[in-house]
Amino acid sequence: MKVVVQRVSSAKVSVESEILGQIEQGFMLLVGIQDTDTEVEIDYLVRKIVNLRVFEDSNLKMNLNIRDIDGAILSISQFTLYADTRKGNRPSFTKAGAPDYAAQMYDLFNTKLREQGLTVETGKFGADMQVELTNDGPVTILFDTDRK
Repeated sequence: MKVVVQRVSSAKVSVESEILGQIEQGFMLLVGIQDTDTEVEIDYLVRKIVNLRVFEDSNLKMNLNIRDIDGAILSISQFTLYADTRKGNRPSFTKAGAPDYAAQMYDLFNTKLREQGLTVETGKFGADMQVELTNDGPVTILFDTDRK
């Protein structure tokens, strides 16, 4: 799995001008899944994301995690994280998970984040989504379970 974590002061996702998910302070996640990903990768990423200390404390040090600030998550499925651009100018997405499997794993990932007591908003898997965010910092971190 690959997850791009962006610390945001706000974020929202829409499909055909209808807002499906919206948060204030927290994380906007772009989530890519391969067919080889399992619950092991999901558990690893949930633990890393929930405990990621990138929010400032009273000394302006990044010491707080998302629960410490009562933040929320906007989780967006993003198969293009597995784009292979080594040949030619048109990306290949053969390493991205099959849609049915990826959707199941994406739902499980979001469920496990919610089980940690977090508010998790989502877009619509496989839809043409419009995402708006205000990246706070900017702080952007990439997790790749192939490189743990």
